[in-house]
Amino acid sequence: MKAELNIPQELVDQIADRVIEKLKPVIIANDKCNNDSILDVKALAEYCKVDENWIYQKTRKHEIPFIKKGKRCLFRKSAIDAWLNQDAVKPLSPFTIPRRSR
Repeated sequence: MKAELNIPQELVDQIADRVIEKLKPVIIANDKCNNDSILDVKALAEYCKVDENWIYQKTRKHEIPFIKKGKRCLFRKSAIDAWLNQDAVKPLSPFTIPRRSR
């Protein structure tokens, strides 16, 4: 006895997309663990797309997480990502958008 299952390709693609969406948090968390590199001021400025002086100002005021080794300021990428995410603006749910009265 042999059973066959015919699933349309469109449904397979939808299932695959849904599985990928569910696994994204796990993949991102795993990538952060594996990619915990150390950046210097120049690399961090490039990563954040800001001027190096901006980085120095933030470190001087202790507004950005950094590691001080001698005269060098170093930055752990995971700490910078967490610091940047603190100010992330969350999208509004369609259920919380106030409706205009007519």
